[in-house]
Amino acid sequence: MQQTLKTALLQVDLKWEDPQTNRSMFSKEIKALSEDIDLIILPEMFTTGFSMNAEELAEKNDGLSLQWMREMAKLKDAALTGSLIITENNNYYNRLFFVFPDGSYKSYDKRHTFTLAKEDKTYTAGKDRLIIEYKGWKVCPLICYDLRFPVFSRNTEEYDLLIYVANWPAKRVAAWDTLLKARAIENMSYCIGVNRTGKDGDGYEYNGHTAIYDVLGKNLTGENREAPFVTEVLLEKSHIKENREKLKFLQDRDEFNLTE
Repeated sequence: MQQTLKTALLQVDLKWEDPQTNRSMFSKEIKALSEDIDLIILPEMFTTGFSMNAEELAEKNDGLSLQWMREMAKLKDAALTGSLIITENNNYYNRLFFVFPDGSYKSYDKRHTFTLAKEDKTYTAGKDRLIIEYKGWKVCPLICYDLRFPVFSRNTEEYDLLIYVANWPAKRVAAWDTLLKARAIENMSYCIGVNRTGKDGDGYEYNGHTAIYDVLGKNLTGENREAPFVTEVLLEKSHIKENREKLKFLQDRDEFNLTE
């Protein structure tokens, strides 16, 4: 069991609906990361931006972008996660992949499709949450709009790390900052949010604020940055263990089950 987890967060200006250019850009950034990195986190729909043009952009589950993710994970001997537009069984999904260093992977389909942008009209919502075991850490990866629904992220498995990959617009970034911090505090876990920058093809602006919060709600990445940047942060199991033993808040949670 590994007591630390070195994470890399990539906040970038995505090129609209241009998978090849985005993959090339990420390849350069990933190759420049430290050799001892454990986990690399990319934004939501990292090859295209938050597009509803699924018919033109969707890839099959074993398409070029997932193949690229597997190659990068093997190259860096690190896990890699982010979401893509995927087509399967005549449906479209906003699907997050968590790719392990050996190239194997698990996936999660976005549960809460963003109705304000009519994402629900294009993409089929997922149902099941994913908990990943990686190097002795329990990880719960979610996508953007999921951040607004605390019941779905409720820490009943005592996970160590909650991740949100996102295309969260600048006009509502105050909610992004507040909710990421709240999710960390209420679940007594590290909480990471990786957002993008720039302007997309629909005219929406994004200003990043990618961050890591510890179990007490401290921002480990410092001041919120609005320009593209890459940061590496070391997470420590001892921080989780010490605070959960001292502050037994998770033991006092209400008992209930999430149903359809």
